[in-house]
Amino acid sequence: MYGLALFYVMCKAKFIGELLVPVAPFDQKSGRETWTVAFAPDGSYFAWSQGHRIVKLVPWKKCLNNFVVGVVDVPDTPVPRRMSRQNSSEGSAGRSEPREHTIDCGDIVWGLAFGSSVPEKPSRCVNIEWHRFKFGQDQLLLATGLNNGRIKIWDVYTGKLLLNLLDHTDIVRDLTFAPDGSLVLVSASRDKTLRVWDLKDDGNMVKVLRGHQSWVYCCAFSPDSSVLCSVGAGKTVFVWDMDKYNLIRKLEGHHNDIVSCEFSPDGALLATASYDTRVIVWDPHVGCVLLELGHLFPPPSPIFAGGANDRWVRSVSFCHDGLHIASVADDRLVRFWNIDERSPQAVASLNNGLCCTFSTDGSVLAAGSRDGSVHFWASPRTIASLQHLCRMALRRVMSTPQVQKLPIPSRMVDYLSYRIF
Repeated sequence: MYGLALFYVMCKAKFIGELLVPVAPFDQKSGRETWTVAFAPDGSYFAWSQGHRIVKLVPWKKCLNNFVVGVVDVPDTPVPRRMSRQNSSEGSAGRSEPREHTIDCGDIVWGLAFGSSVPEKPSRCVNIEWHRFKFGQDQLLLATGLNNGRIKIWDVYTGKLLLNLLDHTDIVRDLTFAPDGSLVLVSASRDKTLRVWDLKDDGNMVKVLRGHQSWVYCCAFSPDSSVLCSVGAGKTVFVWDMDKYNLIRKLEGHHNDIVSCEFSPDGALLATASYDTRVIVWDPHVGCVLLELGHLFPPPSPIFAGGANDRWVRSVSFCHDGLHIASVADDRLVRFWNIDERSPQAVASLNNGLCCTFSTDGSVLAAGSRDGSVHFWASPRTIASLQHLCRMALRRVMSTPQVQKLPIPSRMVDYLSYRIF
């Protein structure tokens, strides 16, 4: 088992409220919880929601400079450290110098996502026309999904509100931007719908995706922005074609609500987390199960997994190396998995964890918890094999059916299709 380096930020909503905004009573079910943590696509900022209307934005490089991150022997006692603070009343910094600040969103924040007009991956957009807001090529946006069903779009550098999107009738639980830089935003809501917004067209809603029979918890784009996955209060994973806005297929295999989903960096794999104590890794192109990562041994019966238990998996995240997956569960543990193995590669303690995500370079995992704090871990260090790197490069441009038609040995087809890891 690898050593883990742990440092964490105890920055609760009450503390931030006393510093910048007054604290008013809120619904205790969603008062201080850190429902979402996110890294900017360019690695410039880290953000998290704190329940009391507040989103905290911290320059990620500054955050790293304030902490010594290294590999330590396990077990080891984590040393709490608090982020340094800056006076929010200072003049706005230039965009070349990100600064720490907070945004008061006016209501409880459930979901957030960074967006940029600079594509994370090769863009499918031939021509982007800028409309009313004239988004710049270096613009960094933050979308926040609120308790009242609204979505607010902010300029990350200035904290200025740019757009206020009104159409959902219930909590906006999750948000995701298309990675191709098109500024297409998808929102998942408790009103049982997903909505597609075009921010380059003044935030107009272009499509409503219906099919979920209950709350929608999470949504995620494939790396090429052509496919969307959505999960919610049900046992079905929905896979959508984002060119035609229609349902491609439904994936069946979980025994309880599915609360989190994410594609691998090459788009060949899809990981989903469920209250049934499992993370399932799928082939989204053909709809088959490739790997099951259980959080309870021996594996529970479908009846037990389908009910209340203390192993609900709350969140799952793919590392950018395509080899590692992180999961957060109700058993007070965060697990680092290698797709080559069915047992955790490393485990760390996390009380009341709700969400997790890897940093842009995959070196750090961030996780949010119910008390409003954020915890960070250094990811296990692994050098990817040349075989795996070649597989990822090929799978970025070829689907599973295309790979299966290649005139190569069957074992090589199985490797490229992730039938063998």
